[in-house]
Amino acid sequence: MAVLPIVEVPDPCLRLVSRPVEAFDDRLRSLIADMTETMYNAHGIGLAAIQVGVDRRVLVIDLQEERDEEDKPVRHPRAYVNPEVLEVSDEASVYNEGCLSIPEQYAEVTRPARCRVRWQDEAGATHEGEMDGLLATCMQHEIDHLNGVLFTDHLSRLKRDMVMRKLTKQRKAA
Repeated sequence: MAVLPIVEVPDPCLRLVSRPVEAFDDRLRSLIADMTETMYNAHGIGLAAIQVGVDRRVLVIDLQEERDEEDKPVRHPRAYVNPEVLEVSDEASVYNEGCLSIPEQYAEVTRPARCRVRWQDEAGATHEGEMDGLLATCMQHEIDHLNGVLFTDHLSRLKRDMVMRKLTKQRKAA
């Protein structure tokens, strides 16, 4: 496994619509392992392949909500290949989102509270499931990446500009 470099805004590859995965092979499994290692290394809970410069519809998620007896997060990474949202709830939820491609910047984003998603696993088997809470938010955020959409696109222009100004200021200070 390798830690991959994370693509950051304003890199234009973050605006690409990722292509479907067709080959469920060792290269895919290696990409998933590397993405998972990269996500943990960056202290994230989700990562889309395009965020590591790979134009494929793959994402990994591990909310790490469970803790062991030493209060360390218990890891349960999941890979979602060719995921698609089938339905969303009318009910909305607001979550203070961040993104590894927009480091250390956060803003409240309103999204559907629940979603039904279809995806394939790393062997190509198809699955479908209902998601809610943080998992629904994270899944929608990562699928947005596969469609060239950033969480800041869900903000008003004023809030988006504030986030980008903070990022610019942070980068200058570093």
